[in-house]
Amino acid sequence: MDLTRAADLIRRGEIAGIPTETVYGLAANALDVAAIERIYAAKGRPKTSPLIVHVDSIEMAKTLVAEWPPAAQVLAERFWPGPLTLILPKRAIVPDLVTAGLPTVGLRMPAHPVALALIRACGLPLAAPSANRFTGLSPTTAQHVRDSLGDRVPLVLDGGPCAVGIESTVVSLAGPKPVLLRPGAITREEIEAVTGPLGEYVKSGLSDASPGLHAKHYSPRTRLILGPPPPEGNGAWVFHAHAIEGPRAVEMPSDPEKYAAALYDTLHQLDQGGLDWIAVEPPPASPRWDAILDRLTRAASAGDS
Repeated sequence: MDLTRAADLIRRGEIAGIPTETVYGLAANALDVAAIERIYAAKGRPKTSPLIVHVDSIEMAKTLVAEWPPAAQVLAERFWPGPLTLILPKRAIVPDLVTAGLPTVGLRMPAHPVALALIRACGLPLAAPSANRFTGLSPTTAQHVRDSLGDRVPLVLDGGPCAVGIESTVVSLAGPKPVLLRPGAITREEIEAVTGPLGEYVKSGLSDASPGLHAKHYSPRTRLILGPPPPEGNGAWVFHAHAIEGPRAVEMPSDPEKYAAALYDTLHQLDQGGLDWIAVEPPPASPRWDAILDRLTRAASAGDS
């Protein structure tokens, strides 16, 4: 693994694909506007969608924010390193391009040893959205990154399959009450056990408060249906509880954590199969499945917000 080369590329303003425990990220120096431009260009990402900044410590996080409230300290001590992003008022050192012009920045300390080693080797915070084309399936292996971005990314560090497999939980601490912006592996109940009841997000302005809020997102090229398969065409039925006759059957784990870890890789494989559609059994109505339901709902969406 060429960690030294990746650190050198990033210090010189280039981009690199990196593993995290959630999904693979497309990393660049979070304080370098030209480098951040390369991320947006490689992904085809609109500049109304902010980027998450990855840090190697609470101390580094504090250098990037104007405020570090008690809730941030408690949540970071409880869940970092791990799949939790905190939205906080930013300092001027963080370019507006990183935050989609918003006065806040999303910060996360990843749990993957390669990601942490790279941040420390660079000595810089790294902006690192998912390393794929915008609204496409998120990558959970190095090969997924290469398949999606090709020569748009000069180097991909291979850290093996992502253990969590879906994007981080995002919580805003920028207002009078904490707000859950995106569900993830860390559940609402786990957050509320620390913060108390969470508020609800209401969008204002053109920019999203967090990544992952577009109506259509996390989508395979093949049409995805959240529910029973159509009667016509060649497709696959992705299920966790109820097998059916007819289409190709793909059984998923009944445990939500294992399901999440397998989800994107399963969809990547099916997306290569020349299918007309992929139908997915809806997940159970349970808080532990909220993040999976969110990803599948957006993947099945017909259009963007």
